[in-house]
Amino acid sequence: MAALAVSRILHAGYVFACDGTRIAFDTIFENPFSRNCHAFPDVRFDAARIRQQRFDAVFISHFHDDHCSLESLDLLDRATPLYIYCLFDELFDMVRQLGFTRVHALRLDEAVDIGPFQVVPREPMDADVDSMFQIRAAGLNVLNVVDSWIDDAALARLVAEKPWDLVLWPFQTMREIEVLAPSRAAPAPPALPEDALVQLQALAPRYVVPSSCQFALEPWSWYNRAFFPISYAQFAQEVEAALPQARVVRMNPSASMRLDAGGLHPAPPLDWVIPAGDQDVDYVYEGNADAPSTSAIARHFPALTAAQWTRVLDYCRTGLPETYAGLDDAGEYFDTPRVWQLSVYDHAGDVTRFRYRLEPGGATHGGDDGGPLGWTTDIPAAKLYAALALGESLTSMYMRINDAVFDAGTERDLADADVVDDPLIRCLFSDSFGAYQRAQLRRLLALTD
Repeated sequence: MAALAVSRILHAGYVFACDGTRIAFDTIFENPFSRNCHAFPDVRFDAARIRQQRFDAVFISHFHDDHCSLESLDLLDRATPLYIYCLFDELFDMVRQLGFTRVHALRLDEAVDIGPFQVVPREPMDADVDSMFQIRAAGLNVLNVVDSWIDDAALARLVAEKPWDLVLWPFQTMREIEVLAPSRAAPAPPALPEDALVQLQALAPRYVVPSSCQFALEPWSWYNRAFFPISYAQFAQEVEAALPQARVVRMNPSASMRLDAGGLHPAPPLDWVIPAGDQDVDYVYEGNADAPSTSAIARHFPALTAAQWTRVLDYCRTGLPETYAGLDDAGEYFDTPRVWQLSVYDHAGDVTRFRYRLEPGGATHGGDDGGPLGWTTDIPAAKLYAALALGESLTSMYMRINDAVFDAGTERDLADADVVDDPLIRCLFSDSFGAYQRAQLRRLLALTD
């Protein structure tokens, strides 16, 4: 009987094998990855064995660093064909600088045939960022949703591709925005979004794997109780109740399954993904989990060197105002002049504060007498430096926004403000495509000099 082997690497990473052909998706071989995403359950990677692996193709769904990491790609043979969905030419240039010679841009709905496999990138809700994958082999039909949200139009196209034997579904609704302003965010209910169940019912797969989110933050991090509302147990309970004909199968890192017309069967695990410790773990959610102060969080990070601290101070004094002045859009809330306070906490928890008067098209330093505060941002100095020099992403920066009580008029205005209009977020991440990968490339190329 024709069969397809499916193995879990980590997060959204998988290996598919059929008739001697092996392809992989979103290959992350790091723990932690994205700087502070720790494998959950815990694993380690055998780099020597990974270097010996040969894949007939590797597919990357999008450019986010938890799916496309140059340090992970560095372990692969440079002749490996890479198929990447990304609208930015810079990423392809970086991958080629790393030495890969067969780098291809994926196009939505254009099939790629690799031996017995046909892989088709499918359009999600936000096609400017990511893609989904439809994988056909051995007469079987698999949907790898990766991180994507699915709108009604995309769902209708996927329903037309039924029947689905297996769906890899991104089961977590991460609260990466809510934890930035915990004093102003309502705790999310620990339940799947209703549209997720409706969409799975429409797809009607035989098997569902809770996919994509398979990490925790640092062991001390309060995010571990506030970031992930859905447990594996909750996912299985809700999905199996909504889809009684389907079976939910949890695949931990290294786990492998053989899928055929008769069912899903255990298979030998990946020997280069090595489980570490208890694998029978689950997420525990406690709403906003008594968020500690930024001062307390900053004490978990090492001291900056004198040169690194100087870079942070120079940015706050000159770089940030210059960048803010060049922003095309600072957000509707800042169409009105506001006083913004930026608080930077060092490794001892001590704070250095900066005040700016923000107006459309400009930011100037202002003292305590510049008027009432209209916005506050707190951040550990180590994380601000990492964003400037190492490509740190917003999810791992422990930024805290508007954790204060403002005057009545400001509070009314803030009710309609968007957290991600924060001036520091705008200045660090507007027009900064590929900062994480660029920092990785610099490190990797320096090793070869």
